[in-house]
Amino acid sequence: MPPLRPALIAVALTLAIAPPAQATAAPGITIEDGRTQPVFSYADAVREHVYVESPVDSDLDGRLDKVRVDIIRPKESGPGLKVPVIIDESPYYDNSGRGNESERKIYDSSGPDGNVVKFPLFYDNYFVPRGYAVLNVDMLGTTRSDGCPDIGGKADVLGGKAVIDWLNGRAKAYTADGSPAVADWTTGAAAMIGKSYDGTLANAVAATGVDGLKTIVPISAISSWYRYQRSNGVIYNYDYASWLANYVDTDPEAKCQAVRDDMDARDGDDTGDRNPFWAARDYVQGLLGDVSKVRASVFVVHTVNDLNVKPDNFSTWWQALADRHVPRKIWVGQTQHVDPFDFEGRRSLWVDTLHRWFDRWLYGVDNGIMDEPRADVEVGPARWITQRDWPAPFALKASLRPAPGGSLGLRPAPRKSTASFADVAMSESDMVADVGTANPGRVAFTTGPLPLDLRLSGTPTADLRVKLDRPTSNLTALLVDFGEATRVDWRRGQGITTLAEEDCHGESTEADDACYRKVVTNTATRPLEIVARGWIDVQNRDSLSRPAPLPPGTYGTVKWLTLPQDYTFRKGHRIGLVVAGTDSTYSEESGTGATVTLDLSRSRVVVPFVLGTPLTEMPKDSATFRGPARVELPQPDPEFSFF
Repeated sequence: MPPLRPALIAVALTLAIAPPAQATAAPGITIEDGRTQPVFSYADAVREHVYVESPVDSDLDGRLDKVRVDIIRPKESGPGLKVPVIIDESPYYDNSGRGNESERKIYDSSGPDGNVVKFPLFYDNYFVPRGYAVLNVDMLGTTRSDGCPDIGGKADVLGGKAVIDWLNGRAKAYTADGSPAVADWTTGAAAMIGKSYDGTLANAVAATGVDGLKTIVPISAISSWYRYQRSNGVIYNYDYASWLANYVDTDPEAKCQAVRDDMDARDGDDTGDRNPFWAARDYVQGLLGDVSKVRASVFVVHTVNDLNVKPDNFSTWWQALADRHVPRKIWVGQTQHVDPFDFEGRRSLWVDTLHRWFDRWLYGVDNGIMDEPRADVEVGPARWITQRDWPAPFALKASLRPAPGGSLGLRPAPRKSTASFADVAMSESDMVADVGTANPGRVAFTTGPLPLDLRLSGTPTADLRVKLDRPTSNLTALLVDFGEATRVDWRRGQGITTLAEEDCHGESTEADDACYRKVVTNTATRPLEIVARGWIDVQNRDSLSRPAPLPPGTYGTVKWLTLPQDYTFRKGHRIGLVVAGTDSTYSEESGTGATVTLDLSRSRVVVPFVLGTPLTEMPKDSATFRGPARVELPQPDPEFSFF
């Protein structure tokens, strides 16, 4: 049977719930122009909460944890009008808050059984009038839920899954007085959405394959907690899981101290290897869930300069979804850890695109969104293109090869050509300074001025042949753009500045308005930018879980993926490759002190360029390019660490 047109869907849904002729007609789901229409009163919506019983006892008190679920839904919803559900599960509702304006839940009483009168973000204001229920779920161990935070583990995953199960009649829930709560007002079709940890929970629950979860919208989300806190054995932060657990849990510290101590004992900070602790927190290929179980469609949003939830979290997840032909869509931006609601000039487009996405997957509206280009990509400050997919299809891989004298080209260096440096902790600002001048902590190579623009789209690969005088060393590979330009300044304010002017999306009440401050993209003019970066502990070159020291004095191949990027090197600029030891900008490690010898003739970085024809030559300089002196590249704002 061919799909119904939107107008026919509107008629069918309206007739399905039509009251007797003598009764006053209640509003029904109305669809026009491929979109559900705002026919329900936001002010009159039902605001309630329930406690869903989970299958875990994360705080070890002998009772199954209950998940607090705050609900807002159309007054008309019930057995006669069942509506789908949009869920934002979060650990942040009573600490950092949600969104650019750090909104928290506000309740109608100070007691634990109050209902929420202000739901953070715009989802409730916009979607409830259009026939959706919106659920703000307190992650286990946070706000008004039971338990202890598990930082990506069993409690995190199964607590959220229990909510989907309850919506579909497979789990128990209770009201504040202990009475059973039944979700007789929902179709059971659910979406999960959220930024950062919230989006991570969406990925995690989808990876269980739970029935009823129709779509997820993970924004700046983690797909592997190992990848969030490690890179090929290199540790970004020590004891991070226990620190974050303590941050999001506003109960007295003693309650969950034993759980946090257990995290510290099992996180493997002494090695940096991937162990069962991290395998349980991997949603691409993990112990609790993996991408092969995903039954939901996925709308990914991430930014290539997110050095909090680093972009390999989205690129690896995205590729795994593609390999399994999961229905999907993606937006790729250039700011830091920023929600698409705060992409300059795209707020209305984001709201409308999200609306059409939810209508397609939760109401089955044939609105054509799946026939449009799959990817929206930011290619300059607030400048976007659409393309068939991401990375850009048909990108050609070019091997850039270092050579004696500091040049970088397409031809291998002469045999037995080498360059050496020591594995010491260096900031990225120091690594890229005065690249034409010898530095004992790094080696650097550059092309001549480019004869044309070159757009990188995808994930470069560092492929090095190295020899050490100690069993291991950390390695850093940086791909650098040398040339004065105005670029997105993602290091300052996450890449955006918040304005005083507001715009509104949805309906408001006195307690909960739908208006938010606009933003603009931050830019900075600098003589260079680090485009792609990647790190590895040499002993993890073959396995993340079974380290193998490189015998001192013996050459070995060390090959790994850098973080992905989408970036255009402009005509007249130079491409640089910097190889160094420990990157102190993003790792707390101090370096091994090993001397690293690079076999130039068998080393390269492979870069996916968007080109009409393959590169045949890379320009060289007649004299050594010195590069700009030390440019202070500010570290991202301190608050970027976890929101």
